[in-house]
Amino acid sequence: MPSSHKVLFITQRGLRHQQDAIDWAPPSLEIIMRRDPPLDEIMSLLPGVSFLISERAGVINEDMFAAAPQLKLVQRLGRQTWDIDLAAARRYGVPVCCQPIPGCRLVAEHMVMHALALIKKLRETLQIAEAAGTAWGQPKKSTEDTFAYNWSDREGIGGLFDKTVGVLGFGEIGVEIALILQAFGCQVIYHKRNRLPDEAEESLHVSYADINTIQAQSDVIFNLLPDFPDTRHFLNAAFYDNCERGVFLVHAGGGTTVDPDATAQALLSGQLGGASLDTFNWEPIRQDDPLVDIAHNKAINILLTPHIAAGALKGDAFQRSHDYENLLATLEGKPLKHQVA
Repeated sequence: MPSSHKVLFITQRGLRHQQDAIDWAPPSLEIIMRRDPPLDEIMSLLPGVSFLISERAGVINEDMFAAAPQLKLVQRLGRQTWDIDLAAARRYGVPVCCQPIPGCRLVAEHMVMHALALIKKLRETLQIAEAAGTAWGQPKKSTEDTFAYNWSDREGIGGLFDKTVGVLGFGEIGVEIALILQAFGCQVIYHKRNRLPDEAEESLHVSYADINTIQAQSDVIFNLLPDFPDTRHFLNAAFYDNCERGVFLVHAGGGTTVDPDATAQALLSGQLGGASLDTFNWEPIRQDDPLVDIAHNKAINILLTPHIAAGALKGDAFQRSHDYENLLATLEGKPLKHQVA
């Protein structure tokens, strides 16, 4: 197989993720990696390109198809294809495929699981059941008519059904969360820098909201904001103070987007009804992190996990060979996966 197939790889991700993608590229592909390039740069690179990979987002319009006469395939990494001109792709005879990202689905599952665990006070109730003893009364043999429902007199245990969930930073993980929460009948409101088109909101059953609305209406807040200078400690004391009292926080976004001191204080005061965190300002988490300290208090509704929301992988943790499956399939004349045009 010739080694001259040029691939323009457009991404919004940082150097570490870019290098992972480059390292996993087959030798038959020449990768031209660009992060958030301007349109004029994209247009200058398209002539001679055999494949276009777009990671996360980015408009792909008719002019781009016209500028790439050798283009064989457009591969979107993720489910979001609403900013790709599929009609133009068909006119130019260029297949377009999306690719659901397994890691994003795993993070979404993790976050929904932890939302349920916080709402149901799972950590506290597990500890009660595991302690056993007669503190809650003398045990009796259970029968059809003899049982002690809620024998520890717990209060404030609810459910996720019909709740309002606010999502901060709505990318591929947000899409997966929205798909899962459809089964729970949740109202999902989201905030991101660039609002989704109407057809995307309709298909995902989500509504755009500003930050104030997210704070005022959310029963649960899912934080997926990335690590950028302007998002550092975005979730701080002022943010929590503007939320409804008792809101639940589930965090798997950039580690520095959450202020640990403010989060600890919000938990202690009851402003936060519970918090789950998978990423932290320092990793591995420092022993002097205030969240570690209050996690030792069994009465606090907190869940801390060691950055494993996307799965506990070993070795090739950032394996990216799946990025290129459809490209190789095109060259080998094999069927494409997840083709949308």
